[in-house]
Amino acid sequence: MFTKEDVQKIQATLGATESVWEGDHYRLKVVQTEEKRSLVLEVYPDTELGNNRGALIVVYTGGAHLQLHNCSGFVASEELGEVTFVAETKDRISGLVVEREAACSLYSDINRDLISSDFSRFGVEVMLSGVALSLAEDLFNDKS
Repeated sequence: MFTKEDVQKIQATLGATESVWEGDHYRLKVVQTEEKRSLVLEVYPDTELGNNRGALIVVYTGGAHLQLHNCSGFVASEELGEVTFVAETKDRISGLVVEREAACSLYSDINRDLISSDFSRFGVEVMLSGVALSLAEDLFNDKS
């Protein structure tokens, strides 16, 4: 996963100003000049994660450092201007959403069935994670 073509698609979706191969990872910079925001996105296609190897997604912003270990897939939405990276276990999913506007959101350890639920049953704080990760629902269904 995360071929050069995948990273080019991510770069185009996010409007990243640069994309550089750093030997073991890709480094992309996303800048939103009007709001004076920027972030750096690093994509490690295959790195050591404890006793196993896997994909690692890292986001650096002026106020946060986020990591998604064992990334199992991504969905790039040019229409929304965002890329959703996902990691999953049998019962849980996590997602890191990176936006063209140099913003990001992390949804961690979500019950897998939430993304297929009737979102109107939940409070806004729960509904947001379900809606955000529902974009990647096809990735999960492909593995079921």
